[in-house]
Amino acid sequence: MGAIFEAIHHKLTEAFAPTRLEIEDDSSRHAGHAGATPGGESHFSVLIESAAFAGASKVVRQRLVYKALAQELSGQVHALSLKALAPGETS
Repeated sequence: MGAIFEAIHHKLTEAFAPTRLEIEDDSSRHAGHAGATPGGESHFSVLIESAAFAGASKVVRQRLVYKALAQELSGQVHALSLKALAPGETS
């Protein structure tokens, strides 16, 4: 796991105390595309389940995650595929 992966994991864990957190570095599938970097860690998929999302709309959930990851999203992370769920919801 690289430094960006670790930062994403740490920040989401601290901000949302997730009951489920899956992070996948998809960078290798985007090699040669815009924003791809030779060392990877530019494209990620995240599935996060947290009670913090209960009652919140999809847009609000996304905004909360984007705020928590603002530094990464303004830097090396080019793309983030996100599923933010409340406990009991299905992906």
